[in-house]
Amino acid sequence: MTPAARVQAAIEIVDQVIDAATTGGAAADTLVQRYFATRRYAGSKDRRAVREHVYAAIRLCGPVPPSGRAAMLLLADRDAGVAAAFDGSTHGPAPIGADEPRATPGLAPTWLEAALIESGLPQDALPALVDRAPLDVRINPLRMTEALPEGEPLPHGLHGLRLPSGTRVETLDAYRDGAIEVQDAGSQIVGLALPVAPGDRIIDLCAGAGGKTLALGARMANQGLLLACDTDRARLQQLPPRAERAGVTIVEARLLNPGREREMLADAIGAADGVLVDAPCSGTGTWRRNPEARWRLDPTRLARFVATQAQVLATGAALVRPGGSLVYIVCSLLDAEGAGQVESFLADHPGWRVEPLDLPAGRPQGQGVRLDPARDGTDGFFVARLVAPC
Repeated sequence: MTPAARVQAAIEIVDQVIDAATTGGAAADTLVQRYFATRRYAGSKDRRAVREHVYAAIRLCGPVPPSGRAAMLLLADRDAGVAAAFDGSTHGPAPIGADEPRATPGLAPTWLEAALIESGLPQDALPALVDRAPLDVRINPLRMTEALPEGEPLPHGLHGLRLPSGTRVETLDAYRDGAIEVQDAGSQIVGLALPVAPGDRIIDLCAGAGGKTLALGARMANQGLLLACDTDRARLQQLPPRAERAGVTIVEARLLNPGREREMLADAIGAADGVLVDAPCSGTGTWRRNPEARWRLDPTRLARFVATQAQVLATGAALVRPGGSLVYIVCSLLDAEGAGQVESFLADHPGWRVEPLDLPAGRPQGQGVRLDPARDGTDGFFVARLVAPC
């Protein structure tokens, strides 16, 4: 592909990303893969260059751009190489017209940027939310190996590595042997908020594909019971093979029907030593990995997340034994989903209390701890530990 053809391909993909973001379609990563699945002529350098154009343009735009071309023109104003590709060649984009409109630069839609600032995020911390994320892996103590890849030790004293960007982790012997798992440093840190010991009965209520579940299993030294639940069949189905590769043998996966979670967990009511609630959320803390997610969120969708979080927290609370722990996590930097959610829970659940956290990173936010990319070099998270009345 010529440089002009690469830019034209990026324009077409961003058009698809815009449509998907406004209609609930596939994520940008998926759309990039689908685009090249039908264009076998594109080599690895072409795919890499197009992908970089796509994500550079997405990161620059605040509100949803009117078109992929408008987004790429915004990038062209900052990148002479991209600007030169608007040459009108056979497979390239048409020349830039006089006064042709550009997408609006910024961090996010205006209402959302204001909500982040109102949640106490400093103005100078906002640009880091859409920086490119590093590639972090957790080292699994259950599968010790000499074949660990080369990388920098993770910050904050974590047992993991930061690998070079673009590393194909799935091809590494250490990954195939279960010795490493891809997991952001922030995700590793907030998982430490739940106290566990060998022999405990632990429930991961929103386990997804099981990243935090596997870390809990390793901390429990494969002793006890680890019940991993989710309402998303496709994501939960990824957990058993991951657990087998990681050597975590105490996991029981349980698919829950939405709206019937408590009924389907009747055997676990009041029996868990600890419950982890990594609740569905806006994902404002993960824009480094999914920058187009800024365009998917509106006040109505945010309100639905807040309502779901309250419901999941209440379900989790019913599972905790007297004196046990309930850890609430969201990969969000909005107080409505973090500190505000904990305040509401405490008001509705007399006798519960917050237990202070001693984590290797993050700062106090409300009655919990918040991590953000600018200060901690991690994805953004809020976490709090709640203790059931005895």
